[in-house]
Amino acid sequence: MRVYSTQKDSLSDILARKYSETADVSAVVKKIISRVQSDGDQALYQLIKEIDHVELASLAVSQSEIAQALKAVSPELLQVMEQAKENILSFHKKQVRQGFISTEPNGVVMGQRILPLACVGVYVPGGTAAYPSTVLMDVLPAKIAGVKKIVMITPTDKKGNVPAAILAAASIAGVDEIYKVGGAHGVAALAYGTETIPKVDKIVGPGNIYVATAKKMVYGEVDIDMIAGPSDVLIVADKSANPRWLAADLLAQAEHDTLAQAILVTTEEALIEQVQAELAQQLAELPRKKIAEAAIESTGKIILVEDLTEAISIANQIAPEHLELSVAEPFALLGKVENAGSVFLGHHTPEVLGDYFAGPNHTLPTDGTARFYSPLSVDDFVKKSSYLYYTQEAMNEVASGVELFAETEDLVGHARSMKVRRERKK
Repeated sequence: MRVYSTQKDSLSDILARKYSETADVSAVVKKIISRVQSDGDQALYQLIKEIDHVELASLAVSQSEIAQALKAVSPELLQVMEQAKENILSFHKKQVRQGFISTEPNGVVMGQRILPLACVGVYVPGGTAAYPSTVLMDVLPAKIAGVKKIVMITPTDKKGNVPAAILAAASIAGVDEIYKVGGAHGVAALAYGTETIPKVDKIVGPGNIYVATAKKMVYGEVDIDMIAGPSDVLIVADKSANPRWLAADLLAQAEHDTLAQAILVTTEEALIEQVQAELAQQLAELPRKKIAEAAIESTGKIILVEDLTEAISIANQIAPEHLELSVAEPFALLGKVENAGSVFLGHHTPEVLGDYFAGPNHTLPTDGTARFYSPLSVDDFVKKSSYLYYTQEAMNEVASGVELFAETEDLVGHARSMKVRRERKK
């Protein structure tokens, strides 16, 4: 990993996100969306054959396929998934908001209702790895919110099968319908509906650049959670940190894909050499070595800082998806963190705990968007609706002021809407 120092290198170089250039896929995605809009299921079958090189007899996952998946997954994994489900439910239930009503002495009544979305689409990525954890993280908050129908889409393997662990997780989480389609064509199907796949109100879940671009293009037709970029982790470490553990945490992020970003920010120059040595040793033993090595070489970095205050300043400017505070007193730094998707405190709380099991959501803002985005939550699956009631007397008290406001904006019709209610009947 390249080493930077705040005493020697410019801040712009330290903060730069050095992703490999990627081709603009907008034109390709636009054509895919148009085909799905025009030809529905027929387009989906053709695109799955063209892009995924799979011929499907049916888009829908059957109950028998789900039953077979539950038998294929080990009892130990099913038990872990059930435990993770309980942790996720326990955390997210605390996010539930209540509506309110306000009654004024003059008879005015106003309030807000919290209403669940009717239908949500959950995208579960395939490709280089299968992610049953994403199923639990994206579906369970929707269930807590009271979403009436949850539709999941996910690409298949070359034989047209969905990984058993993903189907098992979908069953545990309570997904209503599952379809064998991914990519931009899957996003288009959720956004516009086909003969088989229902149109949804919102699409959540991560994916590759085609999925992200498609979500961006259909936003407005449906809602989306966020535009997800490459995953990232930033670790702040002091002299109490274990270099072997740090290297393991950096590689855990790097093995996601070649654009994943792993960053270590430390006050200890000696620790840098130790971590570099551990990285080399652990990389040699990693099954996804090529992916992790490419990520470490292209986007990974180690930043040497003067003190922990400077470390947190760097972290806030990078706004990482995952922030590990691998320091002796992590809670002393927590209050200084302003921009991070999720914070992992202390030496015994690796980011991996959050990925799978602990409870907080692992669908987090990436690419520096933690400056303004939040983790996926129950709030993402509800909408708010306000209401208002005035008595005649209460309306009369404020009518002239409202009319003045409307006339100031040259909206005579608005003003008249109030005036006609004050006119005496003839």
